[in-house]
Amino acid sequence: MESFSFLKIPTHNGLTMIIDKGQSPEYVEHSMRVFGKYISCAKFGWGTSAVQSEEIIMEKIEIYKKYGVKPYPGGTLFEYAFKEDKFEEFLTYCKKLGFECVEISDGSMDIDFSSKCECIRKAKEFGFIVLSEIGKKSIEEDAKIPISEKIKNLKLELESGSDFVILEGREGGKSIGLYDEKGNLKQDDLNEIVNSDIDFKKLIFEAPLKNQQIEFIMRFGNSVNLGNIAFDEVISLETLRRGLRGDTFGKIPK
Repeated sequence: MESFSFLKIPTHNGLTMIIDKGQSPEYVEHSMRVFGKYISCAKFGWGTSAVQSEEIIMEKIEIYKKYGVKPYPGGTLFEYAFKEDKFEEFLTYCKKLGFECVEISDGSMDIDFSSKCECIRKAKEFGFIVLSEIGKKSIEEDAKIPISEKIKNLKLELESGSDFVILEGREGGKSIGLYDEKGNLKQDDLNEIVNSDIDFKKLIFEAPLKNQQIEFIMRFGNSVNLGNIAFDEVISLETLRRGLRGDTFGKIPK
């Protein structure tokens, strides 16, 4: 039973994606017991899955799934497999480990866009939930891609079968993607996305910083999909979504 259940606290159906930086199974188990019900999916950040044992990875996957959380390997690991021409082997192994989702990205290397879309289609054929990502990890390289091109590619990735498209924000949330050097949202870029007739339920905004989370919630409602949330910020974000923190108090419809 929820505590304080006699209060009419707002609810939501927004997706919350956390970033697992290689946490131990014990840490994950403890965390999920406390706030697993507020998490939709967990990204095993960048290539961390490749530097932990198969047994540890499988144990963590089962813990997440026990609490209804969908774990998936970070996009950088996909890019490494693609670079070595081991994509199908990568998908097969992800199935063996127990992953139900994969991320298809081109943030760390250049991948021909048609090849990226083909990888999305292939992952769907393997039965995975596919999250693709738009944007580069390098600040300089990301800045070279106009928002109009990102929107065009975003739409094509959805057409290719992506269940969700992630907008790159990295774990720092500054000077990349939709954010300026101070971590504030670039309003012109965001407005272009808003006016592009894209289904917002299919978008995940990486928003690791509190000010970003607040702005997305206040502009798009508490069911907006947010990602790259740190473990110790999950409860904080949930209170923002529900109007239980000063920044959103009294501003979230019941």
